[in-house]
Amino acid sequence: MKSAAPGFRLALGYADFRCFVVARFCSTLAWQMTGVAVGWQVYALTHSALDLGLLGLAQFLPFLCLILPAGQVADRHDRKKVCLGAFAAEMLCPAALLVFSLLGMRIVSPVFVAMALYGAGRAFWMPTGQAMLVNLVPEQVFPSAVGFSATSFQIASISGPALGGILFAIADTLAPGRGAAAVYGVAVLLWIIALLALLRIKSASRATQRVAASLSDVFGGLRFVFSQKPLLGAISLDLFAVLFGGATALLPIYAQDILHTDPSGLGLLRAAPGIGAALTGATLAWRPIRRRAGRWMFGGVLAFGCATIVFGLSHSMWLSVGALLVLGVGDMLSVFVRQLLVQLQTPDELRGRVSAVNSMFVGTSNELGEFESGVTARWWGPVPAVIVGGAVCIVVVLSYLWLFPQLRKLDRMRQQ
Repeated sequence: MKSAAPGFRLALGYADFRCFVVARFCSTLAWQMTGVAVGWQVYALTHSALDLGLLGLAQFLPFLCLILPAGQVADRHDRKKVCLGAFAAEMLCPAALLVFSLLGMRIVSPVFVAMALYGAGRAFWMPTGQAMLVNLVPEQVFPSAVGFSATSFQIASISGPALGGILFAIADTLAPGRGAAAVYGVAVLLWIIALLALLRIKSASRATQRVAASLSDVFGGLRFVFSQKPLLGAISLDLFAVLFGGATALLPIYAQDILHTDPSGLGLLRAAPGIGAALTGATLAWRPIRRRAGRWMFGGVLAFGCATIVFGLSHSMWLSVGALLVLGVGDMLSVFVRQLLVQLQTPDELRGRVSAVNSMFVGTSNELGEFESGVTARWWGPVPAVIVGGAVCIVVVLSYLWLFPQLRKLDRMRQQ
């Protein structure tokens, strides 16, 4: 463990890694700010839990259709250029939302179109960015680089919702009805900074594979994942846990109807998981997990489910924030182990496609999970929906302890 600190410092010594972190930080900050504004705006217009769920579905459908081909693109083309194109597509989302807000539109269907643009860009960014990161630093520094990158991501996840909520509230006070537009405008500027940071990356990121494209080639990542049982267990555990245990989509309802707070309070709620995750990520960057990786992952997902139940039962703002903090800690433990497994157990010529499979599972759990939360909240109400989701998450963990003994017993990251 003594080598963790030097690795943490060494990761920042690579200019391309620093540019990557800046690009990811700014893009995440932009998206988190946008998420606060669009969630509040849509719920204020429709007061419909289903519409909040549809925001996730609008992102998920194009993501699902494009993610596997995107992995093949990442393995065949210059990954830096692919990331630039993906960022440009994602930037169109807040740009379109800015136009809609300035025009004073009162219908939500154009919002779903804008969210679909984000989903399409994200389909290419996620596998390509994951595949590119491992080539920006030496392998011995990579675990600490993952921890530092995850920490910067979570700091953006913390500050983004808070800044978005505060900016929304201030702008709406100064110019009623313009709060969302102010947030979207700042988000567009942050995307531009992210694009400029990506342009400064100089490391060779062109994959070497040049065989003829085929449908079988597209599904190469899936075949590899299903052949590696610990990897399959880690990826699918996250899918089912977050799919049923996610409560993020319902935060606007909790903020307005249960906790009775304003947009800045919603920003704090959205930031809380990021705070817990960032603290955990910083600890893992300094002292990465090197033994008992499987146990750490199961423990993290179990904490995620328990914290979800506590949040669902809470009517106190500070208890809710505390539960979301613990939720973020558990999520980061799972993410850290999974990302190291995906990158360190995958050959470079397959990293784009395997990362696409990982991204497909993550995207399914996040966006489809938001839709599932919206639907169940409409059926049962928000509180029962969150509590049942957390309980199902715990059942999934207990089931996986039996279904995937290889993952439960996994010790070191490179264990086959």
